[in-house]
Amino acid sequence: MNRHRTVAVFVPHLACPNRCSFCDQRAISGAAQAPSPKQVQALLERAAGALGGSPAEIAFFGGSFTAVEPAYMRSLLAVAQPFLGEGFTGIRVSTRPDAVTQDIVETLVSYGVSMVELGAQSMDDGILRRNGRGHTAGEVAAAARLIRENGLGLGLQMMTGLCGDTDGGAWKTARALAALEPDCVRVYPTVVLRHTRLKELWDAGEYHPQPLEDAVALCAGLLEFFYQGGIPVIRLGLHHSESLEQNRVAGPYHPAFRELCEGRLYLQRALAQLWERRLPPGRVTLGVARGAASKMAGQKRANIAALRERGYRPAIRERDDLAYLEVAVSADKI
Repeated sequence: MNRHRTVAVFVPHLACPNRCSFCDQRAISGAAQAPSPKQVQALLERAAGALGGSPAEIAFFGGSFTAVEPAYMRSLLAVAQPFLGEGFTGIRVSTRPDAVTQDIVETLVSYGVSMVELGAQSMDDGILRRNGRGHTAGEVAAAARLIRENGLGLGLQMMTGLCGDTDGGAWKTARALAALEPDCVRVYPTVVLRHTRLKELWDAGEYHPQPLEDAVALCAGLLEFFYQGGIPVIRLGLHHSESLEQNRVAGPYHPAFRELCEGRLYLQRALAQLWERRLPPGRVTLGVARGAASKMAGQKRANIAALRERGYRPAIRERDDLAYLEVAVSADKI
């Protein structure tokens, strides 16, 4: 499975017309203020020298990039554009669905932007209102179509465990987003951060975050759903940072959240094959793709322990003929 590599430039909260219930981008990104064009240029110069020929994207994350003051937006794109072809394959921006117009998209195209990610979060208008998003599901769909019609790549972001949402609601959102045919998605379980309205609701006992186990179960299913639909999940869970650790007060955060979800899927697939083939307890070989042995073993070898509790003595073999998330169970010895 290919890893998605970016050099991120964070533009926290700049020009965002709403403060969502869950949002504190400064805590998530660690960025205190918006960067100047000169700072962005210096960052990209350092990054270009460190890439060593490996391809990467320039990514403007953290705020409502297409809602910023137009001259400032163009100034950031102008310093980024010359780096295209110098180890950077494209420019990716993250923005709000209600901040995408034909004029804005044409500007992005003119500066070499290749991908636009929309913070959809939910496709339920009631959940969007309750969490202060300030846009509708219809605006997500309209912005997605506009991005597609202009030849740009489309990324969509969703959240689970939002205030008022359910697992069923998250699945409805996932299916609605998949129907928009994105090139990639990001899935973020909701965590409670200091200095947010969600923290106030949590303090008052009016919001109950998902337990980690429940979030892993849900997001593992969503990961498999998107994978089977040919849609890469390029981020599952919040990126670890010192600022996030300091400001998180509750919610299903884990620094290796994706690995927990992947491990859950590998175990489920192994158990399903053991059941279907009626393999008795004893020695079994679990074939997985190259580089997936640790995922099959699970965090702290939890999957190995679960199989041993059922009487199996598993050995893991990496194979070239298996793909991501595939498991081939055999009773044969290595």
